[in-house]
Amino acid sequence: MASKQLLKSTTFTNPSPSSSQTHLFHSHRLVFSAFPPKSTSKARPFCLRTNGYSYASRATVKAPKPVDLEITDEQRCESLTKKLKEIVIDDEICEPAQYGHLICPMCKGGDSEEKSLSIFIEKDWSYATWQCHRRKCDWKGRTMAFAGSKSSYKKSKNSTTNKTKREITVESLGLEPLCEEVLAFFSERGISRETVARNKVMQKRCSITDQISIAFTYWRNGKLISCKYRDINKKFWQEKDTERIFYGLDDIKDTNDIIIVEGEMDKLAMEEAGYRNCVSVPDGAPPKASPPDKDVPTEEQDTKYQFLWNCKEYLKKESRIILATDGDGPGQALAEELARRLGRERCWRVSWPKKNNQVEHFKDANEVLMYLGPDVLKEVIENAELYPIRGLFRFQDYFDEINAYYHRTYKHDCGVKTGWRDLDELYNVVPGELTIVTGVPNSGKSEWIDALLCNLYESHGWKFALCSMENKVREHARKLLEKHIQKPFFDGRYGGPAERMSVEEFEQGKQWLNETFHLIRCEDDSLPNIKWVLDLARAAVLRHGVRGLVIDPYNELDHQRPPNQTETEYVSQMLTNVKRFAQHHACHVWFVAHPRQLHHWVGGPPNLYDISGSAHFINKCDNGIVIHRNRDPDAGELDKVQVCVRKVRNKVAGTIGDAYLTYDRATGRYMDIAKANEGK
Repeated sequence: MASKQLLKSTTFTNPSPSSSQTHLFHSHRLVFSAFPPKSTSKARPFCLRTNGYSYASRATVKAPKPVDLEITDEQRCESLTKKLKEIVIDDEICEPAQYGHLICPMCKGGDSEEKSLSIFIEKDWSYATWQCHRRKCDWKGRTMAFAGSKSSYKKSKNSTTNKTKREITVESLGLEPLCEEVLAFFSERGISRETVARNKVMQKRCSITDQISIAFTYWRNGKLISCKYRDINKKFWQEKDTERIFYGLDDIKDTNDIIIVEGEMDKLAMEEAGYRNCVSVPDGAPPKASPPDKDVPTEEQDTKYQFLWNCKEYLKKESRIILATDGDGPGQALAEELARRLGRERCWRVSWPKKNNQVEHFKDANEVLMYLGPDVLKEVIENAELYPIRGLFRFQDYFDEINAYYHRTYKHDCGVKTGWRDLDELYNVVPGELTIVTGVPNSGKSEWIDALLCNLYESHGWKFALCSMENKVREHARKLLEKHIQKPFFDGRYGGPAERMSVEEFEQGKQWLNETFHLIRCEDDSLPNIKWVLDLARAAVLRHGVRGLVIDPYNELDHQRPPNQTETEYVSQMLTNVKRFAQHHACHVWFVAHPRQLHHWVGGPPNLYDISGSAHFINKCDNGIVIHRNRDPDAGELDKVQVCVRKVRNKVAGTIGDAYLTYDRATGRYMDIAKANEGK
C-alpha cells in the first residue's frame, strides 16, 4: 500500500547507467526544483515522479540545487483532517499524541454502541492510525497527511460487501449421525428422535479430544448454508464465513404465520407442540434494545441482524409473526429489535406461564415443554397477544382504570367540591383538567381563584403551584392569609371594624403558606414562556405533590413565535401543551386570560369568545368560567359576584349555569348568598 511505503525512507536510483549514486528522501519534507531544468542535448529529459518527488537524469540534465519547503503543523492538520473525514472518522474530539476512543463507523459499536475504535494522531499531524477492538469487526488502517498517500485500511470483519461466503457440505464438515448418548440428552428435554431427525441435527467429534458437539445444521432450499455447534458446557460457535440465516428456514417457505424463537432447542420444542412453522435466530439476543427514537439501520449497517435481510424474501408474505423469545431482559430486547424491523403491526408476543411460586416465569419454549408439556406450550402460542405499538391501544389496556372510575375507587375522579354549595351544582374541580377564567378588569378573577384554592386546601388538603405575575409576593401572601385566617392583614379602611390578625395567627399563617403554596417566579427582567412555567410546575408536582397550578395571566407570558406561525396557531399549540401537562400529572390548571377591549360594553359579563388572542381558549379548555362583579348600585348589591360557568366538557363534573356569591371585602372571602344572609 502507498501509505505503508511512505512510512519508510524511499530510495531513488539514478536512471543513468553511468551513475550508481542514490538519493534518500524522507516523507516529512517535500522537495521541489527551484528552477526548470535545462537540457544539454536534444533528447527530452527523463523525469521520474513518485510520491510527490521529481527526479531528472544527470546524464542529460544539470540538476539545480533543491529547495526544501517546510510544511507547517496547521497544513498537516488540515490535510489529515480532510482524509479522516473521507473515511467517516470524526477527528474533532481527538487530540494529537494521545489515544482517542470513538464509535467505529464500520460496526457502529455493536448493540451496546461502545466506543471501540482506538485512534492515534501523531504529534505533528503527519499521520493517524486506528483499530476497532471489537472481535467481530477488527477494522484497522492508517493514513498520512501529505506525500500523495492514500488511506490504507483493512475492511471490517462484518463487512458483507464483496465477501465470498464459504460453501460447506455435511461431508466437508465431518458431521455424523447422533449417537445414543446425545439422543438421550434430547429425550430428557422432551424432544423426540423423529423431530431431531427431521431437522437434520447431527454431531461432530473432535479429532484430538474425541469430545462430541451437537451440530445444528442451517438449510435453505435443501442446501447446507451454515452450521452451529453446542458442546457439553453449553458453549456455542458457528462455522466461519458462512451466511447467517434463520434456523429452520425451509419450514416457513409456504406459510403465512410464523413463530420466531431465540434458540435451536426452542425451535425443536415448538415442533413437539405441533408447530413446524417456527424458526430460530442464529446469534442469540442483545443485552438491551436500541432507543425507541433511533432509526432502523440500513442493510449494510445492520450487522447484528443480517440474517433478517438475508431471509427477507421469506418474511415479506408473512401476515402474522409470533415473537416467542426468552422471557428475560435480553429476550425482550430481541423481541423489540425484531418488531422494529419486521413491523409491529404484524407482530404478536407470548407470555410465558408462571412457575409454582407464582412469582417467577418459565424462561422459554423448551423449559415450558420440559415441565408443563406440549399442550401448555401450544396454549401459550394460541394465547399470544398483539405486540404493543406506541400510541395505539385497545380499551382492554385501560380496564383497570375504567373499573376504578366505575367503582369510584379514587374519590377525586368525578371532581372535588368547590366549597360553595350553589357553585358545586355547576362546577367541580377534576384532576387533569384545564379551566379558563376570564372577566373584565377588576372583577375579582384572581381573588376568586385564591379563595377557591383555600377552600380546596381546607376540604381536601391540596397543594398548589402559583405563577402569578401581576401580584407582588407580599401582596399575594396578604390576600391568601386573610382568606385563610378570616381576618384582615392590617387595621385600615378596607377592614372596617374587623379585628386584625394577631402575631401568633400571622406566624402560623406563614407556616401554612410555606407548606401549601410553591411559587413560580422569574427572578430577572425577562418574561417567562409557557415551557419554562410547565417545566417548573412538573418539578413541583414530583417534588412537593402539587395538585393544582395557577397561571395568572396569559398576557404576562412571553409569546414569541416563529414568523410563519399565526397567533391562533400559537395559542392552539400552547393550550395543547398545558392540557398534556395537566393530564399526564393529574394536576388541575387554572389559566387566567383577559378579554380584548370591549368597545360596546354595557356592564354585563363578557363571553368566552371575547378573550384576547384566539377562540381556541374556549375550544380547547375543559371548563370555561367568567367572573363578574356588579358595579351599578341600582342593579343590586355591590358585593354580589356572579360566577358564570360557560363551558363544562365533562357532564359528570358539572353543567352550564350561573352561581352567585357574596364578597367580604375585609377578609377577601366568598360565601354563598344564603349562608351570608344567615350570618346577618
